[in-house]
Amino acid sequence: MSHRKTLIRDFLARFFRSHELDDGEDIFALGFVNSLLAMQLVTFVEKEFGITIEDDDLDLDNFRSINAIDALIDRKTEAPANG
Repeated sequence: MSHRKTLIRDFLARFFRSHELDDGEDIFALGFVNSLLAMQLVTFVEKEFGITIEDDDLDLDNFRSINAIDALIDRKTEAPANG
C-alpha cells in the first residue's frame, strides 16, 4: 500500500471506526459521509498533499474511494507536460 493511501485511510478511519475500508470501496454508498465530512476531506487533501482542489475537482467521483482520492492527488501533482 502506498504511503499516500495510508494517510488517506488513516484520516478516513477516524470517521469509519467500525468499518475497515477497502481502497476501492465507495465511501458515499456506505452512508457515513455528510457535507461536513466531505469538506473536511477536501481540506485534508489540500493541506496534507500541498494541492489546491479547484471547483472542477469537486466531483463526487474524485472522492468516492481511497483509490479515487489517490488518483486525484496523482493528477494534481503531476509535472505539467512540456510543450
